[in-house]
This record gives sequence, C-alpha cells and structure tokens, in this order.
Amino acid sequence: MLIGEASKQSGCHIETIRYYERIGLLSPTARAESGYRRYTEHHIQQLRFIHHARVLGFSLDDIRELMSLKEPPQLTCDTVDAITEKHLNVIQGRIKHLNAMAQALRRIAASCSGGHIAECRILEALASDTQMTDS
Repeated sequence: MLIGEASKQSGCHIETIRYYERIGLLSPTARAESGYRRYTEHHIQQLRFIHHARVLGFSLDDIRELMSLKEPPQLTCDTVDAITEKHLNVIQGRIKHLNAMAQALRRIAASCSGGHIAECRILEALASDTQMTDS
C-alpha cells in the first residue's frame, strides 16, 4: 500500500511516517518501480505500536527499545516493566509540577482586585523574582 493508506490505517501523519523511516524507527520499505514506498501490514503494525506509545508519552528512544524487546518472545518482561515504571515516574513528576503551577496561578488570580493595570497583582507576581511554585 502507499503512504496515504498507511497513514489512514495507522493513525500517523504522512510526514511522521517519513520521519520514523528516516530515523530508523520504522522498518525500511520496498520501493515500487515508480519510486513510491510500499508499506505492508508489518509496517502498519509497527506504526500503530509507535503511535500508541507516543500517545502515552514514551520517548522515541524508549519506543525503539520497546520494539527491540518484542523479539525474541521468550524474554521476560522485566525490561519492559522497568521502562514503563520509569516513564510513569516521569509522568507523576509532571503531574506534581502541574498541580503546583495550578495552585500558584489560583493564588495569584485570587489576589486580583479587578482594579487598574497599574495595581494588577497578577502582572506584579509574574514580574517578581520570587519562585511561585514549590518544584
């Protein structure tokens, strides 16, 4: 199939597919006599795997490693578990940071009296050199 159909079936944009090919994340494709890339069901499976992993926020390096662990199938899941746990810890750290940001924004928004810009506590807080979050 051509790249447009591979895009539709995998949920990946055409330029993203080309990028994954360029960086070696996607298996090389055969070329038709016309020069067009020809994608197989194997490529679609790879693209879906990559797409789902990206939606979950895995880095391209993590995805490359996860894909390499699919073969041989008799290996244990220890490495996959470790990669997933590491990624989960990163996500939990981001959530903590986002919650601290939200709390800081609520705090400075609550200080706004709705007056004139010259007395705006939000702009004053943003211009201050003090840290607004705990992280």
